[in-house]
Amino acid sequence: MAPIAARVAIIFGTRPEAIKLAPVYEQMRERDEFEPVLVATGQHREMLGQVLEVFDLEPDVSLDIMRHGQTLGDVMARAFGGLERGIGEIAPDAVLVQGDTATTIAGALAGFFHQVRVGHVEAGLRSGNKYSPFPEEVFRRMTGVIANLHFAATQQARQNLLAEGIDDDAIFVTGNTVIDALLVTRERGGTLVGTQFEWLDEIDGRVMLVTAHRRENLGVPFTRICTAIARLVDEFEDLHVVFPMHLNPKVRRAATELLGDLDRVFLCEPADYATFVPLMARSDIILTDSGGIQEEAPALGVPVLVARDTTERPEGVEAGVVELVGTQTETIVTAARELLTSATAYARVTSGGSPYGDGRAAERICDGLAYAMGLRDRRPRDFRYEAAG
Repeated sequence: MAPIAARVAIIFGTRPEAIKLAPVYEQMRERDEFEPVLVATGQHREMLGQVLEVFDLEPDVSLDIMRHGQTLGDVMARAFGGLERGIGEIAPDAVLVQGDTATTIAGALAGFFHQVRVGHVEAGLRSGNKYSPFPEEVFRRMTGVIANLHFAATQQARQNLLAEGIDDDAIFVTGNTVIDALLVTRERGGTLVGTQFEWLDEIDGRVMLVTAHRRENLGVPFTRICTAIARLVDEFEDLHVVFPMHLNPKVRRAATELLGDLDRVFLCEPADYATFVPLMARSDIILTDSGGIQEEAPALGVPVLVARDTTERPEGVEAGVVELVGTQTETIVTAARELLTSATAYARVTSGGSPYGDGRAAERICDGLAYAMGLRDRRPRDFRYEAAG
């Protein structure tokens, strides 16, 4: 008689979670050891739907918690209530959560309440400031306290966990699954043809891709970021700015007011992931406050300026492929100007590769989970980054 597969509830609610957990789900589907169950909270309903379509995912359970004007408290309450009931009905052998969202901590806590083994994908990220990024830094720390298994993307993340007293045997260094998703998406050969960005392939100028949505950057910091963008467009006549606006009404309103009348600034709707990957690849420089792009862009050889005062992903900064520029206008302009005027500086930043993964993170996560659950005898080898050159 064949052994009974371990039932694993894979919980996600936002676009980044879906992107990063899709490779894990696909890996589990290929293995006899696991019976994966996809659970979507719908924390970001519209943007989540794009990813589900790109990766051909169909949630087994959909909570659809999103409401117009929802607060963090609303999201937490609905996510936890739905997941607590859902896990009770699914009766999984393990729960997997990813990253640092309200869905992440709600899923971990619901698993804990049912005394189910909780695995945390992308564990150990720390900025050291519980208000930056807000509320993600606290959500991931809380999830780290709850989790039984910690799938850390890098050795630095592992060290952070060890410093907090996590048992080394419970930590698996896997690389980041976003690199798995990125490489699979690139292999499909997606282009900008037929998209709202098709015109980028017809121009000779350079492209700066901008994304900004963090809560702590709303208000004065966002204004300073937009002022820097305006100055760069004025200074470099061949520079085109593409700004896919987050669905947050505050972001869209501010971006439109500050940048909407400028030539060569293209404010647009968010792109689905199959389009966003070639959009990143087409870009000459990226200005962002996103976490995931800090991981993805170096793998595409595109320099990243991070418009934040702190980052929980220091590996890219240390490898020289990411620069932390904060939200001061002059600092952003100076850093971008160097990349746009110095071939030496540009080559230095784009030649380092990504310290975040090699495309095998999902495989290591499944191997680690199987080992922890007694389904395999051999512990998987840790991911180790080797700098280019």
